[in-house]
Amino acid sequence: MNSHKILILFVIVFGLVGCEQASKGFSLPIGDPAQGEEVFLSMQCLSCHEMEGYERPESGEDKLSVTLGGKVATLKTYAELVTSVINPSHQLAEGYELSDIQHEGESVMPVYNSVLTVEQLINLITFLESRYELEPYTRTEYIIYR
Repeated sequence: MNSHKILILFVIVFGLVGCEQASKGFSLPIGDPAQGEEVFLSMQCLSCHEMEGYERPESGEDKLSVTLGGKVATLKTYAELVTSVINPSHQLAEGYELSDIQHEGESVMPVYNSVLTVEQLINLITFLESRYELEPYTRTEYIIYR
């Protein structure tokens, strides 16, 4: 081998050895589930959702009732949970009439990204996560960079 090829091989091998493994996912910081519950209630999520341990508000009409929590076939991972909150149209709930849960291809659930603060979102996700049976995952470790 000529010296250029050896040098290139050396740089590639030692360059890769020094690299950390790429992250396999992302998780939000751990929030306060009690504050997340407050967000859940104040945003009136129970007007369209039901969750074990919570009573839905009375209304004179037969309203949509998408079940949250437990073990759900279409929501298995933390990433799917976060995505379902920040982009409700990404995957529509199964087992419901399409006309009840979507309009013109978009979920009838409003997008709250411009309404919720980041802190509220983190707390809401922490609260909801505690109510689901999700696949185990490795949380992102947040360290202080100096």
